[in-house]
Amino acid sequence: MNDEQALVITTDFFTPIVDDPYTYGAIAAANSLSDLYAMGARPILALNIAALPKTLPVSIGADILRGGADKAREAGILVAGGHTIQDNEPKYGLVAIGLVHPRRILRKGGARPGDRLFLSKPLGTGVVTTGLKRDLATEAEVAAATASMLRLNATAAAIALAHEARAATDITGFGLLGHAVEMVRQGGVGFRIAYDRLPWLPGARRLGEEWVYPGGAHDNRRYFGPHVRFDSGLAEWEQVLCFSPETSGGLLMALPPEQAEAARQEALARGQDLWEIGEVTENGGILVTSNW
Repeated sequence: MNDEQALVITTDFFTPIVDDPYTYGAIAAANSLSDLYAMGARPILALNIAALPKTLPVSIGADILRGGADKAREAGILVAGGHTIQDNEPKYGLVAIGLVHPRRILRKGGARPGDRLFLSKPLGTGVVTTGLKRDLATEAEVAAATASMLRLNATAAAIALAHEARAATDITGFGLLGHAVEMVRQGGVGFRIAYDRLPWLPGARRLGEEWVYPGGAHDNRRYFGPHVRFDSGLAEWEQVLCFSPETSGGLLMALPPEQAEAARQEALARGQDLWEIGEVTENGGILVTSNW
C-alpha cells in the first residue's frame, strides 16, 4: 500500500470438527486468523463465510457466527458482515484481513543453515478430532485438543518477529511435515527434525498407533513423503502421524541460533508454549530422526 504498510488477505473455512456450534465457530475463526499471524500481520478486519443447511435451527447458525465473532473480538477486530449460502453440510470460516510492514513480512522461505526450528502448539488435533467422530477419543483428550485449537497465534507471532525469525508458517491441513516441506523448498535448505522433541496432545500417539487418521494424512504422506527421510527406529504409524492434518495449529518458525534462548525466555514469561524441535541444514529435504 505504501512504504510502511502491506495488506494481507486470506480465507479459510471447513466443516464442523467438534460438537458444540459456538466452539466450532471460534475454532474456525482462530484457524482463519492464523494465516495472518504466520506472515507477521496484525488483523484489522474479518468477513464471515458460511454455508448452512436449510433445516439447521436458526439458534445453531447463530451460535456458530457468535463463536467466530467472539474469537475475532479476542484478536482485537470486528467481523464486518460477510456472505452465507445454503448447503447440505455446515461450513464456516473467515476472510481475514491484516496489515504488516513490507520489510517485516514472515515468509515460508528464508531459513538459513544453523537456524533453530521452534513450534508453538502441540500436534495431534487431526487424530483427536477423528477419534471424536469415531467415539474413540476421551473427553479429556477432546478438551485438550479443543483448547489448543481455540488459542490464537498472536503471541507466537509477536515472539517470532521480536526474535528475527527468518521464516515461518502455520501448521494446518498439510500437517507438520507437509508445511515443513514447503519451507524447505522455498528456502533451498534442509530440515533435521527430532521426533522425540515433538509435542503431542493427550491421546494423539495412542490414536495414531491405532491408525485413527483423517484421510488427509495419507494424501499428505503420498504427496510430501518423497521429500522426507525417517530414521529406521521410527514405526510406520509414527511416520504417518507427522503427516496428519492439523486444525488451527501452531507456528513453525526458524530463528537465528543466537536468538533461541531469548525466545524461549520470552515465551516462558508470556505463558506461550515454544518447543525447539530441530535445526536447518544445508542438505535439501527433511530428515526426521528418532532422537536429538
